[in-house]
Amino acid sequence: MKRPRIHREGRNIIIFLVMLIFVVNVPAYLYFPHWGFALTLVITALLLCFVTYFFRNPVRVLEVDDPDFIIAPADGRVVVIEPTDEDEVFHERRLQISIFMSPFNVHANWYPVEGVVLRSEHQSGRHKGAWLPKSSTENERSLVVIETPSKVQILIRQVAGAMARRIVTYAKPGGHALRNSHLGFIKFGSRVDMYLPLDTEMFVEIGEHVIGNETIIARLNNTKN
Repeated sequence: MKRPRIHREGRNIIIFLVMLIFVVNVPAYLYFPHWGFALTLVITALLLCFVTYFFRNPVRVLEVDDPDFIIAPADGRVVVIEPTDEDEVFHERRLQISIFMSPFNVHANWYPVEGVVLRSEHQSGRHKGAWLPKSSTENERSLVVIETPSKVQILIRQVAGAMARRIVTYAKPGGHALRNSHLGFIKFGSRVDMYLPLDTEMFVEIGEHVIGNETIIARLNNTKN
């Protein structure tokens, strides 16, 4: 049986939580009635289980034979598939695909394609619900632009939600985006947006649940290249 893996972004949090649970439960054992100590122990144990579950880091390796396939960058539910005006990077109409991650989804983010990282920036903002349309442009977010080997550029935006207070992005300008590698991590509720060429062929629908680094969600159209 494989041992459960914890994402590196959660290790210090879990260590701190274990210490906090010890600090809380020792006085509860010494000074509370037996039922009070039992209640405190159960609540703190459930909290530890949830946080450990949240920061799980499953091993996922996907072999694909088509470099134009776009793999889901995150676990969650597809909430947007629509043409939209992307005015921050491309300044043109693009196909937006958004995946909403609940607190119960894996929150690691993977590279959806291989290529070169052209741009990676973090932007401050608000913390509205990640399911709201304006969260893509008003919430705290991080954007990554990748150019594929066929010279197609795509934009991935990590968006913080109402609970999320930290976006971690590993992609660096000039670095390589590799399949089966983590692009970053978002802590406690969020979404990931992608902006693709309008002629991209979609394989998923709104409302569909996808699995990060497993579900093939689209294919780039390179007939003109």
